[in-house]
Amino acid sequence: MASISLGKPAHDGRPRYVVNYRDPEGRQRRKTFRRKAEAVAFRNTVEADKLRGTYLDVDAGRISFRSYAEGWLDSRTFSPLTYEATELRLRLHVFPTLGHLELRQIKPSTIQKLLRSMELAETYRRVIFSNVSAIFSAAVDDDMIAKNPCQASSVTRPATSRRKVVPWPSEWVSSMHDALPPQYRISVTLGSGLGLRQGEVFGLAVEDIDFLRGVVEVRRQVKVFGGNRLVFGLPKGDKTRTVPLPESVATELSSHLATYPRRSVTLPCGTPQAEKKSSAGLILTTRERSALNRNYFNTRLWRPGQAHVGIEQSRDNGMHALRHWYASVLLDAGESIRAVSEYLGHSDPGFTLRTYTHLMPSSTERTRIAVDAAFAAGRHAGEGADQEHENPLASEQ
Repeated sequence: MASISLGKPAHDGRPRYVVNYRDPEGRQRRKTFRRKAEAVAFRNTVEADKLRGTYLDVDAGRISFRSYAEGWLDSRTFSPLTYEATELRLRLHVFPTLGHLELRQIKPSTIQKLLRSMELAETYRRVIFSNVSAIFSAAVDDDMIAKNPCQASSVTRPATSRRKVVPWPSEWVSSMHDALPPQYRISVTLGSGLGLRQGEVFGLAVEDIDFLRGVVEVRRQVKVFGGNRLVFGLPKGDKTRTVPLPESVATELSSHLATYPRRSVTLPCGTPQAEKKSSAGLILTTRERSALNRNYFNTRLWRPGQAHVGIEQSRDNGMHALRHWYASVLLDAGESIRAVSEYLGHSDPGFTLRTYTHLMPSSTERTRIAVDAAFAAGRHAGEGADQEHENPLASEQ
């Protein structure tokens, strides 16, 4: 049981009260107060928290946010690229404001100040906020702090509005294709005709194409680490997939390879430091016979192409727009959400539905036709039955 005793008087001669107690692990602890009422309140709180199992060490939370966050980051099971991106976000946008503060010093108002200081795109602010909140949740689980300040009602979280995907007109796809240098035009066809992500387009190899069966195996992508270091990695979510190869895509691909033969490229697997390396006969490469870097491609090829066509240079009009066009074409043709999700490489068909449901053809007219047809069939069957059971004497009269 905790006890209160008189301690050494303060410099002004006033008495000080010392609370002596043991923590749940049996270690002797003490805390000094100027007023007896405060000491009594602390003693009662400590004993109650021990009984409820909510005891929090008075010395907990003294670690700096930066030190704890770095330990949290090292314990994650992120992919190397996600680890690098998360570390960069924390270092550039969070540590300058929170890094020097102890965990116990960070309040909801501190988090609000952090959010106000970030003049970034709303999507990027949302990712940073999510990272910071996850760190504080881990600190709560580790009994470093009692509450996650990011979850306070006074904190204005970054907006989570979801914009509707607006597919490109088919003319834009065709125009972007023609606006690129001839050796890179196939990238538009692979993105719009197979629904590949940009890194998957750059990582597609001749050995992944089965012209006879009419399918493409999506096995790898080109990833870009800091310093423009390139590696081969599995597609997003570490999931390979098989995509149908339309005849029009196969025809252009054959023509492209006849003019620009495949080039074997060797890159590390997974991380730039990996000893294991892999080689692939890439369909698209640079003039120096190396894998394409998205930073180079977007800046030197895609954006000039947009300017030539007259397409606004925005995130929505990046190469990812070709995947949206692909999805819209399949849905308009009546393809199922599950099939579209599989071809796009989404881990959850529900995500595909939420993203593209507004692009699905209206079922209003189909519903009317289906119900009318069902009623007509029922009435026709009913009329036939009435004739069979008609009174035979009635026809003789």
